[in-house]
Parts: sequence; structure tokens; C-alpha cells
Amino acid sequence: MKILYRRCAALDVHKKMICACVRKCRGKGEVEVQQQTFGSFSDELEQLGDWLRGHNVKRVAMESTGVYWIPVWNVLERSRYKFDLLLVNPAIVKALPGQKTDPKDATRIAELHQYGLLRGSFIPPPAMRRWRDLIRRRAHLQQDKNRIINRMAGLLERANVKLGSVASNIVGVSGRRMLYAMVEGVRDPVRLASLAVGSLQNKHAELVRALNGRFSDHFRYQLEDLLSDLRYLEGRLERLERSIRTELAPHEQVVRRLCTIPGVDQITAWTILAEIGLDMSVFASADHLASWAGLCPGNDESAGKRRSGRVRKGNRYLRRTLVQNAWAISHSQKDCFLTSLFLRVARRRGMKRAAMAVAHRVLVIAYHIIRDGVEYRELGGNYHDRLQPLRTTNRLVARLANLGYDVELRPKIHVAAPQPLLGEPAEPVKRGPGRPPGPAKRPYPKRHKPTCPKCAERNITCIHSAGLRPKLPAPAEESDCPRCARWGIPCIHLRTKVSQGQKSPPPT
Repeated sequence: MKILYRRCAALDVHKKMICACVRKCRGKGEVEVQQQTFGSFSDELEQLGDWLRGHNVKRVAMESTGVYWIPVWNVLERSRYKFDLLLVNPAIVKALPGQKTDPKDATRIAELHQYGLLRGSFIPPPAMRRWRDLIRRRAHLQQDKNRIINRMAGLLERANVKLGSVASNIVGVSGRRMLYAMVEGVRDPVRLASLAVGSLQNKHAELVRALNGRFSDHFRYQLEDLLSDLRYLEGRLERLERSIRTELAPHEQVVRRLCTIPGVDQITAWTILAEIGLDMSVFASADHLASWAGLCPGNDESAGKRRSGRVRKGNRYLRRTLVQNAWAISHSQKDCFLTSLFLRVARRRGMKRAAMAVAHRVLVIAYHIIRDGVEYRELGGNYHDRLQPLRTTNRLVARLANLGYDVELRPKIHVAAPQPLLGEPAEPVKRGPGRPPGPAKRPYPKRHKPTCPKCAERNITCIHSAGLRPKLPAPAEESDCPRCARWGIPCIHLRTKVSQGQKSPPPT
């Protein structure tokens, strides 16, 4: 096997020690191996950098071990020697049982690195790491907030207060007013129910029944403590979001383009940018990005049989956010391509796989938006039907036949657009500044003031002077009916006269 790097090093990282190994080719297949152990304090890591530079080593590989590799990476990355660092997944360099020691681990990693058999993990730049820290900290605080709300709901249930059965959000505006009133000692259900605002006022009778609980001093103490924790966490979340907004202010346009995806709000856009960054060249394609994030099926095949399609772990922060976004799309968006994709997959594979499929598609769309600098273009909820209309037609006809219907299909007749009645040219469409030009509207006939008593009585445009209804030629014989004679048409009241016993005129 061909050696790619004549000099390289590997580090076996632990909490309190780092075992380093340097491999140098001397020619004619001779390899020199140097090993040494260093501590994990900052000054000892500086000595590690000097030792590597003393052996003229440029490329350094290390195994990802918990969070213990991060201090080593930070020191060597900022070193004046400019090392080419490579972080390796432990699954790739896993040792065989019975042949594992720290020096052997470092030697094996160095040998694999020398032959170019190691694949590095994606390590974001320092600015992007700050975004990640802030976004992930916000996720942790949001989880703590959800725990407080759940504990509050459990406390209310134990006190026979069924507020959660009537109000969808117990910490909304109405819910908080009631909770603070309970802390102040209000126990009257009618008085508590009168604090509701908005649409919850329509459920006054249900609220009175739900708020008829068993209040005590112990209940008030616990509720006050939980409300205090909730206010504290909300204040920290607000400060953290201000910091995130300041950090991502230079990339506001990218955030705005990501928000054009259905269901993607500002928090989701921040998470996508913090986890995958702005440089899409680190991923070979959108499929590689989906695999890295753990949003595509795994490959486990042997002897031509697929044994498992279980997804890998991937980036749990990004995957959790995108899956939550997929559920939001399935519940809120109407006539949307992503919603149709969810329903299409859910019909065959179930709702959980459908959520993963939509999350995968949102990540692919975000990849192209960040890479190409474009906005999301909606394809419509009938996109899949328009791809193969014949198959869609046959499927729908088969479903109706199974329900007991005989279906006869006829092509839809396309009616031509109406033409101007008076032959007047279309007026130009006036549009405000900044609006894109659109199709011209159909010209309408010019209004004429009524010139005859009949049209004036009906308060409509005179159809006689406008020429919309030409007069029919008068019949050869005069009509006995003065009304029809005024219109210049044959008498249309003949049937009425016959029914009243009058003699009908002879046929002509």
C-alpha cells in the first residue's frame, strides 16, 4: 500500500493524559516510530505542540473521546506551527479485543493516517462554534422551561384543578392571570374564571367547573416556587436570544431566505445555520449532509439481503429541530408540497417515517438555499399528481369503484375567455411601486347612463343604447300585445291568454 504522508502523528486522548506517536519514513520501507506521553493541562499541551514541531510533523490525527479532545484541538489549532488536524470517529479506529493499550492505539491511528485510511469529522470554524454554543444552550433552557410547565400541570391535577382540560396553554395570558390569583389566595372559581381573556371567555361555565379545586397553603407555596422558576428561565431565554440575534446579524439575509421554507421560523433558521454553517463545500452533496445529520436510512446489507435501515445518530440538535418542524408542517400548512409529501409517505410507511422524510427534504432545501443564495419556491400540493396524472386518475377511480360507484370520465371543456362587449381597448393595469408586473385584467365595458325609462327604473346600464341586445325585426303582422309591440318582437303572452280562455290566433 502506498504511503501518502512521510511524516504524521496520532494522539490517543484521555482525561488526564495524551499518548502521542510520530511515524517517519526513512526510505526503502523503513519506518521510525517515536512515542511520548503528555499531561492534559494547557502548559503540557503547549509542550506537546513543541514536541510535534521538533519532529517536523504537520499532520496530526486524534480520536474523538467525549469532550476531552476539545482542549487538545483548541491548543493545537491556535498554535503558531499551523498543524493540519484531523478528528476521527472512534468507530473507525476501534481496536481488536486483547490488543489494546494506549501506545498501541496511538501507533495504529498514526499508521492508518500515514496510508490515508482515515476520514475526518466536520469541525466548524470558531465563529460557528460560538453560534452552536448559544443555540444549544437555548435548547437546554427551553427543555428546562418545558419541565417546569409539566410540573406545574401535575401540581394542578393533584389539586383537582382541571385547567389543562379547558385551556390549551396553562401558562398563556389567561392561565397566568389565574395562577397568580391562586398564589394570592383567590379560591372562588367564578372569580378565577372571570380572569380569562380572548377566546377563553367563551368557556366560562367550563372554567368555573375546572377551577373548583382543593387549594391549600402547601399548594400555593409550590405554585409560587414554580412560577418563580418559570420567570427566571424566560428572562434567561430572552437575554440569550438577544445574544444570538447579535451574533447572526451579519447573516440576516440567509436567515430570511431560510424562513421562506414552510414551517421554518427564526429559531429553526438559527439552528440550521449554527449546525451546518454557511460553507456547503464541506459536504459533497445534499445527500451527504442528510447522512451526516442522521436524516436518511442506514445501509446494512449482506448476501443481497437488507437487514436494517435504522438511521444513525447524527447531529441530534439539528435532527430534533427539523423533525419538530416536520410535525408543525403536517398540522398547519395547507396546499403545500411538504404537506403532500408527509401525507404521501404516511399512507404507506406511517407518520413517524413521514416526519423523517419531510425533515430530510427540508434539510436538502436548506442546503440549496444556503449554497445557491436562492429562496424557496413552492411547488404546490398537487405536485406529485401532476407528475403522473394518469396514475393518479386510475388510483382515484379504483378507490371510487371499491366504494360501489360506476365512474365515467369526461375531459373538462375549456371555455374561452370572454371578449370585450363593446370592442374597447383594455386599460393598463395600475400597480404600486415595488410590485411586480402581473397579467392585465379583462377590460370591462364602459358604463352608460340609462337613456330609456325601463332601464332607468331597474337602475341598470341601458342595454338599448349600448347595443348589447339588438332589436329583432318586427313580425309581418302586428302584435295584439302592446308590451311586445313596444319591444318589436312576436307576442310571448299567447300561452297565458290561452290558459285564460281567450281564443288563440290561427297558425301562420
